[in-house]
Amino acid sequence: MTQQGVRWTTDQVLALAPDATSRKAGSKLGAAGPWSGTGSSEEGAVWGLCRSSGSGPYRTVVDVADASGPAYTCSCPSRKSPCKHALGLLLLWSGGEGAVRARAEAHAPDWAERWLAARRGRTRGEEGAAAEGSGAGSADPEAARRRAERRAERITVGAAELEQRLADLLRSGLATAGREGYGLWEETAARMVDAQAPGLAARVRELGALAGSGPGWPVRLLEECALLHLLDQGWLHREHLPAALAATVRTRVGLTRPPDGPPLRDDWLVLAQYDVSDPKLTTRRIWLHGVASDRTALVLSYGPAGRAPDLNLPVGLALDAEVSAYSGAGQRRAALGEQFGPPVPTAVRPAGVTTAEAAARYGSALRDDPWLESVPVTLDGVVPTPDGASWQLADADGDTALPLTPSATARPGLWRLVALSGGGPVTVFGECGHRGFTPLTAWPPGPAEAVPLC
Repeated sequence: MTQQGVRWTTDQVLALAPDATSRKAGSKLGAAGPWSGTGSSEEGAVWGLCRSSGSGPYRTVVDVADASGPAYTCSCPSRKSPCKHALGLLLLWSGGEGAVRARAEAHAPDWAERWLAARRGRTRGEEGAAAEGSGAGSADPEAARRRAERRAERITVGAAELEQRLADLLRSGLATAGREGYGLWEETAARMVDAQAPGLAARVRELGALAGSGPGWPVRLLEECALLHLLDQGWLHREHLPAALAATVRTRVGLTRPPDGPPLRDDWLVLAQYDVSDPKLTTRRIWLHGVASDRTALVLSYGPAGRAPDLNLPVGLALDAEVSAYSGAGQRRAALGEQFGPPVPTAVRPAGVTTAEAAARYGSALRDDPWLESVPVTLDGVVPTPDGASWQLADADGDTALPLTPSATARPGLWRLVALSGGGPVTVFGECGHRGFTPLTAWPPGPAEAVPLC
């Protein structure tokens, strides 16, 4: 589940929640306020004291080092595993060093150390020796291989169960999904969490949210069921897929790995930055463009619900830094590594394409990743124009256009874009997908600065 020194993302933590109530309660405890005495070890232990309504705090410990799955203990009376305190502690830990600092092994409190020693079945000194080197599991490659095989078997069982659930839904008719309510989908999602497939769990929860969600919901539900079925089949037949596509399937299922691409140093132009919030977490999406490499990368940063992520990069500036890519066909996600200076102004812009070329890029990307929502694209020489009740970006020198997504038309940034254009062509960076184009940043003609639209 983790490597030495690699912290989980917030969505990985919340995927462990046994139900929606626990996710909500755990998210509220993902801030520093109720916690004291927190710490983590290099061997994958996280501990802390959470304020309670009783005479003393709850003692919470999580062991995240075992690839077969995390283990939890808490002095609270809850029978759920993990309880809201364990989820809150992991959310706090995922926020970075400033929230839960890594400590020397000897600094773990006695109550945490006793449980960890019993859990792992060996002395603290033996644990420290096993953890030396490149990772906690690297001392015994055969044991790591067996753990990976066990997890793969669990995911396979979960995928087969999910296939049966989808078959039952289609056999009984999509109309039944609206009557069954969200509870059944939440139960299915919990089963996927038990199978250690958080990616499948997240997609199942999306199905539950679509049922009865407004006009046309059966069509949207059927589309998502088809994509989920495709992902299931991809996992069940992954040995027959090309290596890059198999890596994408593993990522989509939830087998996240640390970035494995070589660090690429470049002057990275910050194209866009915006937050996506829901009741569970805040996700910050940062698009970067390599000035020399001409590569576009997506850096994600997470924070618990109601708390902004720590990473903040000004749009329009360039950052001299290293970026490491994640594996998988068509994957844009990367990790921001060492930074060699603060962001500085730059006049560089990525090369733009026409609206027709942007749509073709998304179509090509779907061959590598059929579950891809959108691709980053810079449109050159486009004019925002009304299209009935909506808007579109039309080529100034052509006869093609891209519709804006419904979410884009509801943002204040649309009117900034219209005012910036004034009826003339502008350069716009955004995300192009099956729902349309979402503008994120724009540049007027000439050496003007970037204007964020989100």
